[in-house]
Amino acid sequence: MRLHTVLLAAGIALAGCATPRDADVRLPGAYEAAAEAPAGAIPLDTWWTAYSDAQLTELVQQALERNTDVRTARSRLDEVKAQRTGAILQYLPQGDLNAAGRRADTKQIGGTVANIPGFSTSGVSEQYSANFNVSWEVDPWGRGFVAYRAADAEVDRVRFAYEAARAQIAAQTADAYFQAKGLAIQLADARETARIQQGLYDLASKRAVAGLAATAEPDRIAGDLAQARANVEALDAQLQIQKRAILILAGRVFEPTANVAATPDVGEAPGVPASLPSDLLQRRPDVRQAQAAVRSAAAQQKLAGLAFFPSFSLTPGLGWSRIEQPGFSSETTSWTIGGSVMQPLLSIPRLMSDLKVQNARTEQAVTAYEKTVQTAFQEAESSLVGLDADRRRVALLRDGEVRARRAFEAARIGYERGLTDLNTTLSSEQAWRAVRAQLTSAEVQALRRSVQAVKAIGGGWPAQKYAQARPEAAR
Repeated sequence: MRLHTVLLAAGIALAGCATPRDADVRLPGAYEAAAEAPAGAIPLDTWWTAYSDAQLTELVQQALERNTDVRTARSRLDEVKAQRTGAILQYLPQGDLNAAGRRADTKQIGGTVANIPGFSTSGVSEQYSANFNVSWEVDPWGRGFVAYRAADAEVDRVRFAYEAARAQIAAQTADAYFQAKGLAIQLADARETARIQQGLYDLASKRAVAGLAATAEPDRIAGDLAQARANVEALDAQLQIQKRAILILAGRVFEPTANVAATPDVGEAPGVPASLPSDLLQRRPDVRQAQAAVRSAAAQQKLAGLAFFPSFSLTPGLGWSRIEQPGFSSETTSWTIGGSVMQPLLSIPRLMSDLKVQNARTEQAVTAYEKTVQTAFQEAESSLVGLDADRRRVALLRDGEVRARRAFEAARIGYERGLTDLNTTLSSEQAWRAVRAQLTSAEVQALRRSVQAVKAIGGGWPAQKYAQARPEAAR
């Protein structure tokens, strides 16, 4: 028995010392990016409205309501809410009412009839009973409250996972939409290129017929014209594929792609609100999710420690029965009260192993929280730095595109008048086309980067609905 006492004391000591360590969530004081628009420049909860695009807003709202990933996350939240209720109910009194009835009509066909009180070989007998037995685990150690805290933290974890899924789907929808607009611009540029090539081909043909140019010049342009027309077909197919991806995200699978109007234009990316790196701890749903996971693991760790303590059970009950037989009847009522105590002894080594397992899981949760915070900072800083560079790149390419277009127009007029050769004209057209393509890519990239930036600093979910996380909440 002395060994059991030693094991019990060791287990209780372990239970008292089992607490998660403080997470290291230190972050730099500022991002390595230029300061953006002041805080509140756009509504972070519904940042997609800041692009002033009615179709984008409609698509995002539909995706948040209909997307299968969002609906699955919502169902998972409903599931853990129901489980939370069960976590506390198991520590409340449990009992069921049982009732039974039996009627027998016996006819003796041989032998001697016996008919004494309580026993008859012939006739009708009836028996009825009802019992209400209760079992209640008395909880002086507060296991029920700890279990509820664990379940509550799990609800928070899944709730923030649900919000993170919504934020992700909103960003994916906006990103897909801007990609579609980029493809629409490229398609318009490709058609413009084909038109220009057709014009040059017609001009070269006229000059060749008039003897003002070599007959090979139209054939040379014909190759570029064929490539331009092929590019139009390829881009048109890509745009249809992208529109279908948008419809799937928005839960509009069966609609035709023509219902998504991807116009060949892009606007300016809205200013991203300035924020401190520490704001990520409050604003990002995945960080809040990791905090809740630590709280859940810590509560489970506490429960594993409380398993070493004795448990007490009460078992009161009520009963009623009635018996009717020929020449005999009886009706009784009863009540019972009982109790039991269970102290782990031989199971202590197993409980100590379970506690060590939960200690390791809690450490994993704390480490995962630290990693989530670090990843959040990396994503936020990378997207903000990239967005700043994208805006400067767009400004430079816009100026270059204007100059390249002027150079091509001058070369085309010169070729038409016989002052410029074909090589110079084609080179000018190709240079303009290259700068124009780079500008389109940069403009679309800036829009997509702005989506990444807003999502990275925690946009896309109504954070104000939830209590602000406290530093000690993850302990």
